[in-house]
Amino acid sequence: MALSRSSDLLELNALGAPPPARYIAQFRCKGLVRTGEGDIIEANCFVVGIWFPPDYLRHAEPAQILTWFAPLNVFHPNINAPFICVGRISPGTTLVDILFQIFEILTYNKVTPREDDALNKDACAWARRNIARFPVDKRPLKRRALALNVD
Repeated sequence: MALSRSSDLLELNALGAPPPARYIAQFRCKGLVRTGEGDIIEANCFVVGIWFPPDYLRHAEPAQILTWFAPLNVFHPNINAPFICVGRISPGTTLVDILFQIFEILTYNKVTPREDDALNKDACAWARRNIARFPVDKRPLKRRALALNVD
């Protein structure tokens, strides 16, 4: 929750009684969506569900932990709603680490345009042709501390 408080781009909501096992993360960063006409445009609101199962410290299955909620027309090689692939998640990976991984994917700071490793092959091919456009959002997820000395 501290990351959410120190971010202009993330709103994190815990669901259920403490300690929570379910979260809704809303990212207000630039990412890409495909319109009904097929155009690739920027969007700025993305929602992901995160669930830590009871055996999370022993076993971590990304498809079980992460669920893509919105928008359904998100456009990234690692996302095909309701699935999002952030790569390997080791048992016990922290919520903060997962949030940073999702953010890097949404903003195209993390993209590997290989069709053999993509959930969305069209987005993968498009990303390879448009790599000069990335990242689409260069802002940091966590607000940087500013130390000012005034004399």
